[in-house]
Amino acid sequence: MAELTQLTAREHARILGVGECRGTLIVPNEDLVGPIDSSDEWIRQRTGIVTRRRAEESVSVVDLAEAASRQALEHAGLEASAIGAVIVATVTHPYATPSAAALLAHRIGADGVPAFDISAACAGYCYGVAQADALVRSGMAEHVLVVGVEKLSDFVDPADRTISFLLGDGAGAVVVGASETPGISPSVWGSDGSKWEAIRMTHSLLDVREDPSCGWPTLRQDGQTVFRWAVWEMAKMARKALEAAGIEASDLGAFLPHQANMRIIDEMVKQLKLPETVHVARDIADTGNTSAASIPMAMRRMLDEKPELSGKLALQIGFGAGLVFGAQVVVLP
Repeated sequence: MAELTQLTAREHARILGVGECRGTLIVPNEDLVGPIDSSDEWIRQRTGIVTRRRAEESVSVVDLAEAASRQALEHAGLEASAIGAVIVATVTHPYATPSAAALLAHRIGADGVPAFDISAACAGYCYGVAQADALVRSGMAEHVLVVGVEKLSDFVDPADRTISFLLGDGAGAVVVGASETPGISPSVWGSDGSKWEAIRMTHSLLDVREDPSCGWPTLRQDGQTVFRWAVWEMAKMARKALEAAGIEASDLGAFLPHQANMRIIDEMVKQLKLPETVHVARDIADTGNTSAASIPMAMRRMLDEKPELSGKLALQIGFGAGLVFGAQVVVLP
């Protein structure tokens, strides 16, 4: 009986380059407080956000993703022809089909490669890294482009007090490729569908079809449920990720949590007992919550500001609507 050909597996993978694209519009708290009957002080105290970045109306999810991808390729020193797969994590691409990834692959010149979107909200980037790691190590692709991108401003209700003032727009991208040494730890990921409605859309597109008067779907959240879950359960998952990587918190050079809320970030730092030697991403203060884009955007900013962190270990963890979570320790490019 003939034997099937097997792919040549690679032992390790790592992030080779990272890029970002931020919305060009700077939106301070003062611009948002009127419709929600609030104040700059209230938003700062509850979230740590001073301003957020949003994209112009004419800018699409794919536009943001393309700019971040080109920067990541340049940082990795690779041409688009080297990419063997494209993964886009987003919940704001306005088309259920076709995928943003297919158009992105064409835009950057990676025609012909497998390309697909994943819907894992704020954990989407970490889900994408987990899949890219597996694709590279299995031999399915030599290099994988992973993009987290959101244009959340398209799904904001200016009068909503639960989540609207948190949200920003942007894209972050990484290139994952083979490595001679471990560069991405085993991923810790999962979901809790019992809290499916904690972060949700106001209604479905089918509802709009049946009753157009219900209007465009926008985002809502149960803030207390999400806060408690993120602080207590995600600190546990972060510790599991450190255990899976076989390291201690003191071995880290950086902590890159999803930029959901400054209070959540600060509480996770306490729960994990991170030493002062660990640099903590707090990109949310002037960028806002960009969901799937937040971790790679924060990574690029941290490396720009502290290039000496290149080659150091970073714990990244994303968590959000689903509820879903994903985490891994990576070697910074």
